[in-house]
Amino acid sequence: MSNLLKHLGGQRQYGVLMHVSSLPGPGSSGCFGAAALEWIDLLADHQVKVWQVLPLAPTDNTGSPYSSPSGFALNPHFLDPDQLQENSAVDGFSTWCQQQRFWLKDHCRFMVLRRRHGGDPWWQWPKPYARRHRQVIKEFDRAEAVAIGQEALQQWQLQQQWQGLRAHSRERGVQLLGDLPFYGAHDSADVWSRPGLFSLNPDGSLAQQSGVPPDYFSATGQLWSTPVYRWSRHRLNGYRWWLRRLERQLELFDLLRLDHFRAFAGFWSVPGASSTAEHGEWLPSPGKTILKRLSSRCGGSLPLVAEDLGVITPDVNALREQFDLPGMKVLQFAFEADASNAYLPQNFASGSWVVYTGTHDNATALGWWQDQSDQVKQQLQNLLGHPVESPGWELLRLALSSTADLAVVPLQDLMSLDDSARFNTPGTASGNWSWRLDQPIANLRGHMEGLQQQGQLYGRGRSSG
Repeated sequence: MSNLLKHLGGQRQYGVLMHVSSLPGPGSSGCFGAAALEWIDLLADHQVKVWQVLPLAPTDNTGSPYSSPSGFALNPHFLDPDQLQENSAVDGFSTWCQQQRFWLKDHCRFMVLRRRHGGDPWWQWPKPYARRHRQVIKEFDRAEAVAIGQEALQQWQLQQQWQGLRAHSRERGVQLLGDLPFYGAHDSADVWSRPGLFSLNPDGSLAQQSGVPPDYFSATGQLWSTPVYRWSRHRLNGYRWWLRRLERQLELFDLLRLDHFRAFAGFWSVPGASSTAEHGEWLPSPGKTILKRLSSRCGGSLPLVAEDLGVITPDVNALREQFDLPGMKVLQFAFEADASNAYLPQNFASGSWVVYTGTHDNATALGWWQDQSDQVKQQLQNLLGHPVESPGWELLRLALSSTADLAVVPLQDLMSLDDSARFNTPGTASGNWSWRLDQPIANLRGHMEGLQQQGQLYGRGRSSG
């Protein structure tokens, strides 16, 4: 039995992908409030074992949670104001601050300093603040004690509300699947507070930056403008920062997806001054050591999912298999080649997999279908043995009927929404991360009943006994 199957109670299961920000409600964003509790109940009532979300971290100025100013903090937009009015007690706050001292104080300082400097990135601040001169920071702590304390209190309140949701999900038998980006933003509390752990020049600019090399889809590759890690420094302290970051996420979730898993085996490093990713080089990564140390802290069973999409080399597969981590299969990719395509369900290799109709980076299933050639449409119809009526549900049935341990469907596909509901289009800087459910949770019951029926038909979602 695979590691993931053990975490799922020994039975193939199904889940739904919807970020917290997409929950309905009166505010500008979904939050850790009543709608989230109602959503968990709806999932549980229909034997949905897993609720998958995107990173819960604060976002960048485009709304992306994958380029966050913190690798540890929670997004303040998710704070439910109703709960704050009902419960203003601060019992346990000081203890929690002490437990989170590895990251909390620096995060709070950073957020206050950034506001004080008009949102400018930290390397453009006056040198004493950018370089964290000890006496200047000490004086800042004293002068801004109230503002720093308010930031910490807000993070504690977010933690309390999320843990309330997690306790409820456990009670209802729903597991929470989170997401951890491999890299963090250059303009982040992590880089500002521990610059030696990142590949920076003395002035704080990027010495080396992350990305992926040129391929079939991009002649110049992808440049992400985030600093790569200075692994020699991480090694000196036993990879403490990385282990704390992973452990922090496992405090929040039952399962955790590792984004850009291939970088745990090797990463593409590009000179910081480059404007394309063409002139980089592959460098080794200590992912094996990090995962081995995390495994020993987790009792040998890692509750992780490896995002292994794209061009994957044998060393990446070997690393994933060594730790018995499930990989990912996305059905929208299954029709881009011939009958040997590895994303076709009948071609899933032995081992553990999580299969998706699409991810947050894909078009909705309906949007994907509308954009396909007649050849691809015929290929899917030949596989199904009948005309396609509802692309999302056809792909969902393929996912549920597969050998994958877990089948996950974005809510947009359950609702048969077109591409106006797409959550993110990689390579674009605007119009992303904003889709939100525009109806009450209760209105989704019919979609969930259909999901449950199909799940049971294909032997998924039964209670573990």
